Formats: sequence, C-alpha cells, structure tokens
Amino acid sequence: MNVWLAIAAINGFIAVAAGAFGAHGLRGVLPPEALHTFDTAARYQMYHALALGLVAVARAYRLAAWAFLAGIVLFCGSLYALALTGERSFGFITPFGGAALLIGWGMLTCWALTNRNRT
Repeated sequence: MNVWLAIAAINGFIAVAAGAFGAHGLRGVLPPEALHTFDTAARYQMYHALALGLVAVARAYRLAAWAFLAGIVLFCGSLYALALTGERSFGFITPFGGAALLIGWGMLTCWALTNRNRT
C-alpha cells in the first residue's frame, strides 16, 4: 500500500469537504474576511494534496512529502482555526506552514533534477 497516496487522497477529501462546508455552511455565518481565509486554506490544502499525490506516484523524495504534509497541517490548519475562531494568534503559525510548503516544492525540484534517469 502506498501510504503517501492514501494521505494525499485523505487530504483531497478533506479539502473538498472543507470547500463545500465553507461555501454552503459558513456563508452568512462568518464575516467575508474569515470566509476568504477559510477558502484560502481549502484551496491550498487541495493544491498540496495533489502535490503529495505527485510525490507518491512518482516515488519521489519522501522528505518532500513530509514537508508538504507539515505545510498542510501548519498553513491550512492555522488558517482554518483563524477563520473559525477569530483568534489572531493562529496567524503566527501560518508562515511556518508556508515555509514548509516552499521547502517541499524545493525538495521535489531538487529530487527531479538529480534523478532524471530514474523514472
């Protein structure tokens, strides 16, 4: 079983569910700024669920997968928490998640450039 592909699929599921919840369940409940923040989290979670899937299917560098997962948890998780609670202190976590996402993309790039002949 490919654990990373399963983790990617779970995150894709959560991103779709969160997007639908934000669009249908939170509209009119949250202020527009908080709804926008929630939508940003769902979008970025989907982007990086797809990135995790890419890493899994390509059997790419596993540290990139860990960085993507950390980014999803820290970046998206902190934005979900900020949007739902209004607690601004969650915003201090967000940049660490963004950095983890960037690190994941950088690691995936390095892996791809140094493993060109291994497909």
